[in-house]
Amino acid sequence: MRLGEVERLRGELSEFVADVFASLPRRDQRRWGGCYLRGLMLDGRRKSIQPMAERLPDGNMQALQQFVNQSPWDPLPVRRRIAERLSEAIAPEVWVVDDVSFP
Repeated sequence: MRLGEVERLRGELSEFVADVFASLPRRDQRRWGGCYLRGLMLDGRRKSIQPMAERLPDGNMQALQQFVNQSPWDPLPVRRRIAERLSEAIAPEVWVVDDVSFP
């Protein structure tokens, strides 16, 4: 997606981020989670921190790096909430888990 498209979805994304990242104890963690999500949605071949931070108007490489690699938050409640939302939306009959790395 282009930046303008992602920015038009910002309200809906904020609602999604508030729900999915509700388990994160700090507001700044939830904020950078939303920023990271928008970065993943943007066009661009590289989805690593530096190029994503450069593409986002509010991107901050150090803050995103800390959120992804150093912030002490438990990914299990976040993944659980995402799975719940997906189950509600698509009612899957089976799940296939790919080899994906999580913090």
